[in-house]
Amino acid sequence: MDPLTWTGALDWVNPLLGGAVLVVLLGIAMQMVWPLLPTSPAGTRRLGQLTTAGIAAATALLMVYVVGGIFMGAGAGIFGGMAQRLLPVWIALIVTFALSIAFKRRLGLYGKLFDSTVGMIGFGLVMFWVYTGLFGGVFDMIVTHDSLSQTSGMKNKLPGTPLARAEDGDYPWFLLGGDNLARDVFSRLIKGAWVVIQIAPMATVFAFMVGITLGLPAGYYGGKLDVFLSFLANLILAFPVILIFYLLVTPEIVLTGLPNYMAIVLFIFPLVFLGVLLNTRLRTQPSTRTPVLVVVLGLVGWLYLAMISDDGALVRTQTYEIPGLPAFLDFLDIGPGLLVVFVAVVFVNAPTVFRIVRGLALDIKTRDYVAAAQTRGEGPWYIMLWEILPNARGPLIVDFCLRIGYTTILLGTLGFFGLGLESESPDWGTTINAGRRLLALYPHAAIAPALALLSLVLGLNLLADGLREESLRD
Repeated sequence: MDPLTWTGALDWVNPLLGGAVLVVLLGIAMQMVWPLLPTSPAGTRRLGQLTTAGIAAATALLMVYVVGGIFMGAGAGIFGGMAQRLLPVWIALIVTFALSIAFKRRLGLYGKLFDSTVGMIGFGLVMFWVYTGLFGGVFDMIVTHDSLSQTSGMKNKLPGTPLARAEDGDYPWFLLGGDNLARDVFSRLIKGAWVVIQIAPMATVFAFMVGITLGLPAGYYGGKLDVFLSFLANLILAFPVILIFYLLVTPEIVLTGLPNYMAIVLFIFPLVFLGVLLNTRLRTQPSTRTPVLVVVLGLVGWLYLAMISDDGALVRTQTYEIPGLPAFLDFLDIGPGLLVVFVAVVFVNAPTVFRIVRGLALDIKTRDYVAAAQTRGEGPWYIMLWEILPNARGPLIVDFCLRIGYTTILLGTLGFFGLGLESESPDWGTTINAGRRLLALYPHAAIAPALALLSLVLGLNLLADGLREESLRD
């Protein structure tokens, strides 16, 4: 069986795509130079139209690779093979965009996102990796081989290499080649997406819960409470981020049980936040408030204990053990390494979120509608959660998207330095670190996850720009 080329039977598209990209680059360069010349505005408009036409042509040619690959598979080369394996992702993206655009006027700020080209591109990149992680990491619909298994004869093989001694039912190629342990780079890339999608958004949510729960009272009350909480936040921010990571995820610190104690404290904030939120909203309906609080806090409390418990223990060291949730009730199997990384990311991000929320609360508490709520006799927490927080949602939503990108980079940094996650983990940072040792000879093993990391962070930044643009129009 012959090795695959990158585009296979679609190689005729390559010069056309190259020409379209060249037109776009020339158009952008001329638009930068043109205003410096004594020319008419009509010339500037024509350059803009030329650049737009080049972008449209390049996009259409890229779609040829995708559509042709879906139907031709490996006949369209490596790109075609990957496009065909990603068919569930393409279908999910089409359905998501079609429904979102059809009902965008009913979807608030999310619907307005589809009025922004930048926001749509960012949303598409982010959802591409979300669906890739979901279909590849959970349902195994995309991966071509086991991401941890080693295949004889495939060590450091180039992209498109046929599988050595392939058996019936085996996918016949390593689409993105093999790494230094003869594992399929494409399958590890897909599995690594699920590791990132699991940790980054949830860790960011927890960081926001901590920052909001502490930042609102600090900004609203001020005084000694504000001074004390701001001092703690500045104390954490004064340490270099990478040094904090090193301290939290090193085996010596893990054995002391410190990350488990931190998880017990940090993960209680979502429980407190939801409890106060529901209590203030339903305070005038005691017959409804009590059962709602019991059910919601019971479920969230169970989730809280399941997250921090490991085989029936909240904290386990070499000398003692603190009992936790019984094993038969622990439905979340979060390994110690993953928990440590999760805690480290929340601990590093929470102080920054605290400072943002505190600043917004200091500004918004002076508004007239806050004074009106105080005149009505509303309680402080009701004002903070139902008057101040909703009016701070624009900047917080934008920062949330950006912070997921920062968290993704932090996870990649941890994996690159071999901290926290297991050495055989397919997360992108670990994969880049494993591939960099032979980067000069076999760059594919490191370049593929690096491009994936770049595209996800780029998508999150573009999504944040789109949300900021639409929120300013509100």
